[in-house]
Amino acid sequence: MGNDNADNESRDWLYLAGGIALMVLGAGLITAHPAVRKGLQAGLASVLPDVQSRLGKMSAIGAVVPDIQRYMKLRSM
Repeated sequence: MGNDNADNESRDWLYLAGGIALMVLGAGLITAHPAVRKGLQAGLASVLPDVQSRLGKMSAIGAVVPDIQRYMKLRSM
């Protein structure tokens, strides 16, 4: 009888991990489309215009942001 509780808990964690994996996969598939990616970039730029300047204050993250932007531009070509 005590084993049922452990099985249920394991199953719950499995469902949780599977749900998170499906959400990440879905977000990746959605943002893989060039039109959606451009719209997302434009929307983020209008909502958060000074994100890059704020991130520039943090050394590690600020150094990565321009590289990510360059990569996104290359992929959309």
